[in-house]
Amino acid sequence: MAAIPASLVPAKTITGITTIPQFPENPKSIILQKCRTRRDLNQIHAHLIKTRLIFNPSLTENLLESAAIILPNAMDYALSIFRKIDEPKSSAYNVMIRALTYQQSPDEALLLFKQMCANAVLPDEFTFSSAFKACSKFIGLVEGQQIHAHVVKRGFQSYGFVENTLIHMYAVCSDMVVARMVFDGMPERDLVAWNAMLAGYAKRGCWEEVVSLFLKMREMDVGFNDVTMITALTACGRVANLELGECIAQYIEANGLKGNINLTTSLLDMYAKCGQVDTARILFDQMKQRDVVAWSAMISGYSQANRCYEALSLFNEMQKANVDPNEVTMVSVLYSCGVLGALETGKWVHFYIKKKKLKLTVTLGTALIDFYAKCGLIDSAVEVFGKMTTKNIVSWTAIIQGLASNGEGRRALEFFRLMQEAKVEPNDVTFIGVLSACSHAGLVEEGRTLFLRMSKDYGIEPRIEHYGCMVDILGRAGLLDEALQFIKSMPMEPNVIVWRTLLASCRAHKNVPIGEESFRQIIQLEPAHSGDYILLSNIYGLAGRTKDALKLRSQIRELGIEKSPGCSLIELGGVVHEFFSEDHEHSHSKEIYRATEEMIKRIKSAGYEPNIGDARLDAEEEAKETSVSHHSEKLAIAFGLINTQPGSTITISKNLRICTDCHNATKIISKVYKREVIVRDRNRFHHFKEGSCSCNDYW
Repeated sequence: MAAIPASLVPAKTITGITTIPQFPENPKSIILQKCRTRRDLNQIHAHLIKTRLIFNPSLTENLLESAAIILPNAMDYALSIFRKIDEPKSSAYNVMIRALTYQQSPDEALLLFKQMCANAVLPDEFTFSSAFKACSKFIGLVEGQQIHAHVVKRGFQSYGFVENTLIHMYAVCSDMVVARMVFDGMPERDLVAWNAMLAGYAKRGCWEEVVSLFLKMREMDVGFNDVTMITALTACGRVANLELGECIAQYIEANGLKGNINLTTSLLDMYAKCGQVDTARILFDQMKQRDVVAWSAMISGYSQANRCYEALSLFNEMQKANVDPNEVTMVSVLYSCGVLGALETGKWVHFYIKKKKLKLTVTLGTALIDFYAKCGLIDSAVEVFGKMTTKNIVSWTAIIQGLASNGEGRRALEFFRLMQEAKVEPNDVTFIGVLSACSHAGLVEEGRTLFLRMSKDYGIEPRIEHYGCMVDILGRAGLLDEALQFIKSMPMEPNVIVWRTLLASCRAHKNVPIGEESFRQIIQLEPAHSGDYILLSNIYGLAGRTKDALKLRSQIRELGIEKSPGCSLIELGGVVHEFFSEDHEHSHSKEIYRATEEMIKRIKSAGYEPNIGDARLDAEEEAKETSVSHHSEKLAIAFGLINTQPGSTITISKNLRICTDCHNATKIISKVYKREVIVRDRNRFHHFKEGSCSCNDYW
């Protein structure tokens, strides 16, 4: 027979204090309402012993409830009372099982349930309900199934609140199939049952099922409360069901429920996740009170919509409002910092995590890895990865991709090997990172082997992105004929990205025929971008076919093809500064242009020659050198030079591929000014140091 652990049985009998004033004939109200301290409990207990009312089961159970549930830290007292009851009834067991569950000792609660059955005390509906709650607390599915059998055997399955806790137990234990069977088998379902099912589906991320069940509630005209609507709104956001979300919003508005902070927060989160960020902001601004969840939902909405400036601006407001960020806030802020290259703000978030001694969860750790990798500080990313106690496939993939994009191909492959040793199965995204690593490191044979292993060893069928990686591997190695044949043998139609990858390889290796073929394929699939014309023009120029190069650039003007304006970002003092080519909008514009002219002058004396082929297409001949001198990354670097300490690293983010002229100029800048310059362009990272670049002049 199982018994309560000896540690729970007090070592000595409690002696009461009998200085209490006059007791009523039935002291139940005093026990449950007036008993608020351990001293009160001692006095009442002593009085019950003295008057022999302790033998009244009802009053003893009242005393148990007061000690076990109402008073703090009196569980030992409750157990001493319970152990002195000669033959406790089910109601006494119920109090203790409920109390142990409430006191975060669900395993002990179930031991008591087992002892109750062994002592031939018949459980009632309240016993089963409390036992199921105990199972839910420590995810005891097997124990819950055994108790479920008791319920069926004793005929208690028709009690609504027993079935509600049963549904909740199965949902918490992730057996939604059985939870749904219990739910569907109920002759009558109250709102608690509906909410338990909705919460179970939500916990498992079954958002479509949440929406479907909520729609069924509406069809059956079942009333709902704020808990129902919060779950439904969360699901609407996850599956982008704006129509249903707006129906719930109308109900909230019509019933004057906007004062409910949790409900309003769920509503703005739904709008943000459905792409209606401005509507979410209106709701946010109307809220009289905003907790950390509301702030996080709005910041997350901006970051998910890639409105990263606004995300960081709102985070700044959050700090001024003295609201401490949570994990969701920090993950969203780190993502925005990574997109904008806002290194200082991201470092502050990391400092905050350390200062508050927050646990480096998989989600938070992966966000930090991604942030540092996107800002070019790959060693910091590796350091964070090393400190994570738990790592999943997402965190392993993030570090592999980060190493690959920062030119650390061999190191990325070493992490892939360590991942396999750790028995973590790679997925299709991992292989994109691994193949990219092979590409940047020029590891052709390793790339071929890994591409074949995808399907052979891991059962992952290559997607078009993987084929694109192989084209890049072959193209970078100069195996252009093989790359072209590889494209033609693909099991799916190659897209423009695959052909553009080959076109870029042709520029690096000055291969005109395959470059022209790639360009022809691109313009058949979609209207070519200005970058496609410029790549082919560069191929002609490098091959000495100047007339063809100029002709192609003339076609850009004639066809009215617009070139996306180059934009470069640099963060200084926690502020992200944005520069466009030949832009004069910055508040320190005059100072920046003077610094740029001085910078160009110094690097010219060190051997820099402007490549006017990268000038603005509509620039006059005599203005072309000035045009390339005022490209956005040069302005940003000049701004960094005059606003940072000598010898410190300058980090730039750029929206387009860095041009040949800026690449050559930045190499010389790094040597002349003895600075490391990190440029993240649309394709990869360039680490410029002592006159050379990590990409080995191939990008």
